[in-house]
Amino acid sequence: MTRSILTFPQKMRYALEAAVFIAAMGLFRIVGVDAASAIGSFLGRQILYRTPVSNRARANLRMAFPEKRDVEIEAIVREMWDNLGRTIVEYAHLDKFSFRGAGARIELANIETAVQTIGQNKGILFVSGHFGNWEIMPIAATEYGLEGGLVYRPLNNPYVDRWMVRQRGKRGPKEHLGKGAQGTKRIFTLLRNGKSIFLLVDQKTSEGVPAPFFGRAAMTTPAPAALALKLGATILPVTNERLNGAHFRMTVHEPIVCESTGNHDHDVLAVTAKINEAIEQAVRYRPSQWLWIHRRWPREGDEPRNRRGQEAQALLGAGVRVDSDGSSFI
Repeated sequence: MTRSILTFPQKMRYALEAAVFIAAMGLFRIVGVDAASAIGSFLGRQILYRTPVSNRARANLRMAFPEKRDVEIEAIVREMWDNLGRTIVEYAHLDKFSFRGAGARIELANIETAVQTIGQNKGILFVSGHFGNWEIMPIAATEYGLEGGLVYRPLNNPYVDRWMVRQRGKRGPKEHLGKGAQGTKRIFTLLRNGKSIFLLVDQKTSEGVPAPFFGRAAMTTPAPAALALKLGATILPVTNERLNGAHFRMTVHEPIVCESTGNHDHDVLAVTAKINEAIEQAVRYRPSQWLWIHRRWPREGDEPRNRRGQEAQALLGAGVRVDSDGSSFI
């Protein structure tokens, strides 16, 4: 993915930001993974929790769980920041996370499903969301012996981005694939060769399709559905859960069934709806493990960027929702 050319003031600002960030990560590295994670917990609960961004989390939670009391909402928001604070500082220790040996920090659940899927020798799309420490999925899969690429959005700061890529690559996939023709071409090649692609699918995208999420249409990336239908790859949902401190459980769920009816748009939407359903079930299981600060649902006045977005906005304006089979209803 190509970047725009930075001006000298931008370079200086990004260099200063990177210096502060990397120095802080160096300190977190020195104190050890457990102490660093505990510090992250404190920063999340006592500082990040008090920022205005928490209001967005509260608003999202009230839309998703209108039955919850304010005290329950606050508990979820505070634990969400606890988890995010820990996750941020744990980037200094990604090479410490493993499911093997006496010092294992990752517990694998329902691994039999993964083994069976891997045995089919087809390309696999591992889909997940921002649960627990979301870097666990590609790390565990790579340690298991799977080869492939991680789909990600590069950070605005190129120096911090390079540092993050190096950290992920210590135990996770070496290939980081961005948007654009080059990244898409590489994804096709990897899947056709029976490799794995790891991606998070729980953020709003203006180029997406309107799939149901907590009873509301949410603009969702159609990429996994389109790739699976075109290439015959398997979509395997995975969730990551923080157990205590810097210890995690990675759960493999049943593959998403992809049925082709000959109507491409309908099929893509139907499969995308199933993916969102899997994500929603995981969020409902333990809401505080999900990152509620995303703008997951469109707001009034949002302008769509393409034809799909325009069609979705028309549906939303008419009060139309999309059922999990890809059909529409009032």
